[in-house]
Amino acid sequence: MSVVAPKQSMIVVGAIESNVKGEWAMVPALNVNGINVTVTNELLRIAHVHDEEWLDGEIQDPELCVQALKSDVPDALRADIFTFAQKLPSTLPKYSYPMERESIAAIRVTSFNHWWEALPQVTRKNVRRAQKRGVDVSVRKLDDSLIRDIVELTKDSPIRQGKRFVHFGKTFDQTKKDQSTHLDRSDFICAYSGSELIGLAKIVYGGSVASILQFLPKASQQDKRPANALIAKMVEVCEANRISHLVYGQFNYGNKRNSSLLEFKIRNGFEEIFVPRFYVPLNAKGVLGLKLNLHQGLVGMLPNSLINAGLNLREKWYELRGVPGRCSSMAEQPNRIRQTERSIPPAGSNQEAD
Repeated sequence: MSVVAPKQSMIVVGAIESNVKGEWAMVPALNVNGINVTVTNELLRIAHVHDEEWLDGEIQDPELCVQALKSDVPDALRADIFTFAQKLPSTLPKYSYPMERESIAAIRVTSFNHWWEALPQVTRKNVRRAQKRGVDVSVRKLDDSLIRDIVELTKDSPIRQGKRFVHFGKTFDQTKKDQSTHLDRSDFICAYSGSELIGLAKIVYGGSVASILQFLPKASQQDKRPANALIAKMVEVCEANRISHLVYGQFNYGNKRNSSLLEFKIRNGFEEIFVPRFYVPLNAKGVLGLKLNLHQGLVGMLPNSLINAGLNLREKWYELRGVPGRCSSMAEQPNRIRQTERSIPPAGSNQEAD
């Protein structure tokens, strides 16, 4: 790595290893006092804080990042806009940069009983069904035994959320590397039916917030309701750890509305909370891009009806190709790169009569 502008702050140009669509690769990065900033190569080049959702706290000096990005950096790190967000429980804007409200799906964790009593009856029934059908949910640390179980779990379906599941068919070593991120601040919530792992949730702690990084109920075992059992256990764990919010990605994704994943979140006690997300133009193109809303991407620009039409078309394409088995839950991707994909409710979320 080469130092760009040491002075009182450490600003370093180099590269970091990043998981890109399920594959690890080296990507250019600007390290500003320990915070890595990377740039997406799209119509608008947008700089963002690497792994922002999984960091232990907020960025402390955004202006330093802005000035570093405006300095003489390599072409791969030249950006039109720099974006960063505040994190729960902080919801009042701290900066005067251009800002939008980002829709976050979160459970306010006061107590397990408070969450439980507010749930619809069908959700409570599904949690009880999991217990009656022998599902045992516990917190485990990552070891070789759990990794082998995760390898088997990810073989359940090659398609999740209507697209190719990037972890399908991965080896033991690949799975171990994927699951080893943020290991010092993570818990693995595991749902077992006998010796079979039928559901996994990985949560990452940052301050008083826990974020769901991965949520993988087993589609072939959905009658045992592992998804609902996993959510209940996560709330219990958060209460024990004095966590104020359990976050599961976004509540609304741009103009995409009324998805079945959203219904699943609502039925399991998640609500919409808005946090400030800032967009700082770094040049004239960035200023124009903000005015035209190009920074929102297709999911933020196209109407909901057109988004749904495209997603239905993709679903029919998979059906024509005879792709087997769909399952919905997968690793949460950073908000900045989520695509216009149809959300199917995780296994176990279906309403069922007594």
